Amino acid sequence: MDPYEKAENTRTDLQSITPPFIPADAEVMTVRIEYPPGDPGVPPHRHPGGPCFGYILEGEMVFELQGEPPRVVKAGEAFWEPGGDAIHYQDANNRTDSPLHFVVTMLMARGKPLLVFLDDEELQQSGWVRRSPA
Repeated sequence: MDPYEKAENTRTDLQSITPPFIPADAEVMTVRIEYPPGDPGVPPHRHPGGPCFGYILEGEMVFELQGEPPRVVKAGEAFWEPGGDAIHYQDANNRTDSPLHFVVTMLMARGKPLLVFLDDEELQQSGWVRRSPA
């Protein structure tokens, strides 16, 4: 088989995104995250250094970004968030009977934290109320 044909026939496109910004001095980090059954994930936060791109390896995630309704992302599906000032409200394990494993590749500006948690006042000002998946 022709190598170009093989490359085309073995590829599955999961998402195509034009990120809002990529820092000029970006570093890239890929991490694997594992949550036990029913885990609420990390508290609401921002990724000030840049966008994040993820892929669910196993399980289901309740995924909620500022301005969007919560949704469930399942194994084999991709997700992303713009980073910067966007608030990532939820990344909880949607299942109480199985773990959640996912991989995230993050673009980060040197010297900026990987994530910043919101304090209670900022969370109240954002108007967010924990909701169930759509």
